[in-house]
Amino acid sequence: MNKLKDYAQLMRLDKPIGIFLLLWPALWALWIAAEGIPDYWILCVFVLGVFIMRSAGCIINDYADRDFDAHVKRTKQRPLAQNKISTKGALALFFILVLMAFGLVLTLNKLTIQLSFIAVLLASFYPFMKRYTYFPQMILGAAFAWAIPMAFAAVTNQVPSVSWVLYAATLLWVLAYDTLYGMVDREDDIQLGLKSTAILFGEADLVLVALIQALFLGGMVLVGQRLELSLYYYAGVALAALLVTLQLYACRSRQPEAYFKAFLNNNYVGMVLFVGIAAHYALA
Repeated sequence: MNKLKDYAQLMRLDKPIGIFLLLWPALWALWIAAEGIPDYWILCVFVLGVFIMRSAGCIINDYADRDFDAHVKRTKQRPLAQNKISTKGALALFFILVLMAFGLVLTLNKLTIQLSFIAVLLASFYPFMKRYTYFPQMILGAAFAWAIPMAFAAVTNQVPSVSWVLYAATLLWVLAYDTLYGMVDREDDIQLGLKSTAILFGEADLVLVALIQALFLGGMVLVGQRLELSLYYYAGVALAALLVTLQLYACRSRQPEAYFKAFLNNNYVGMVLFVGIAAHYALA
């Protein structure tokens, strides 16, 4: 029983925030591509796929960071850092989950299957990037946003230009909120010689995060213009802008707890944008 608990913790099942942050962009894309509620099987594949691949991503992240996590206050109790799970066991579970996700994708069209290989590569490379670049958050953004072209491919069998606008906006969103997340561990990461945008931005961190969030919201406005979406959608964008503003205001204290709460609050940003999209197609 304890071993099962350790594996559940390794998959971060006790902390579902990552599932939601990965799920919202997929839902945005599915509803836009289908112009409303998508095919139920496609929806099930993406929801299950998000759950499985987020779990797999947590495993490969902890595998990559196993020698660092024990020295970081927030992560020192993770199973691999505590040697509660072997590296072989962790990698075996990672490959099992990836195969499960691929099995789901195989029920979709050829284009979606082809795009899924890029998703696996991005998810696998991201955890190692903090050793080599100050922009690992960009790689995470590319990985988290990759559900968008896959969703359009699954629904329409093509990846239209508007999907790449949505992809770019989502990448910026992830870059912003994961920088806030990185600011929680900034001092520990500096001591360990790791890199992140939180370290690179230095004292200009909140100003630059605000700029990135503004670009993200501008991208969402551009998506609305390209698709001629209604006021329901723009109400969602306005609420997202309000939430982002409140996040940054709370972070003025420059306390790690404030950064972490701001990061968590992005779940609501994703939610209000989805509600705006769904409302447009249901009511406009």
